[in-house]
Amino acid sequence: MTTRIKNTLGIAAVLALLSFAYAVVQYAGAYSSSIEPSSYRSFTVSAEGKVTAIPDIAEFRASVITEGGTDLGALRDENTEKVNGMIAFLKEQEVEREDIQTATYNIEPRYQYYRCDVRVGEVEPCPPPEIVGYSIRQTITVKIRDFGVIGTVLSGVVEYGANSVSQFRFTIDDRTLLEAEARASAIAKAREKARTIARGGGFSVGKILSITEGYTPVYTRYLAVDEGYERGGGDAIVQSIEPGSQEITVQMTVRYEIR
Repeated sequence: MTTRIKNTLGIAAVLALLSFAYAVVQYAGAYSSSIEPSSYRSFTVSAEGKVTAIPDIAEFRASVITEGGTDLGALRDENTEKVNGMIAFLKEQEVEREDIQTATYNIEPRYQYYRCDVRVGEVEPCPPPEIVGYSIRQTITVKIRDFGVIGTVLSGVVEYGANSVSQFRFTIDDRTLLEAEARASAIAKAREKARTIARGGGFSVGKILSITEGYTPVYTRYLAVDEGYERGGGDAIVQSIEPGSQEITVQMTVRYEIR
């Protein structure tokens, strides 16, 4: 056999192998596409799981507002002293350091505006506004875990310098386990609903093809803060405050194969 014939046979063999490999790949791709979940006969069910829980923390915001002249350094010191006193009081009530957080800190100038008289035939320049002082507002967010001291804490922060107390609410600190419980309940309900539909339709429930999860947001209800909470009106604070309960809701949408 000549060298030319051998080379020709070798090339032919390589081409044959490549053609076979290409055919295998094409067949595998076609087979894979034929078993994609999108090609399954399927049906979808949705269900909702709910868990009711008692809030375990109370939250509120306390703001210290200090106004003064143009000596910004002295004004900052005064504001800081009030806030530090309020934080020290909170710690005395066994509020943990990690449950006290600065939410906002704002410094704003206060202006003196001048009225300019405009006379016919005269153009009198109007002086620009003049800074006559500053206002500092520092707001802290506080979490209370012992509901028995809520009244004392709210009264105390006012006495120690808070000009206003706002956004008081009860909430759940860690929802992870409760959400997992609601999720499991929703999936169990979806599975039972799927079986009921399958019995009525005369088919069997196959494997799960997809799951989509959704939440119903918990709408925060802030308790109204009475005007008596303003500095000097601590006696107006209501001592009887009940946390009530909250619902955590999870929706699950599950797509099943029809068998």
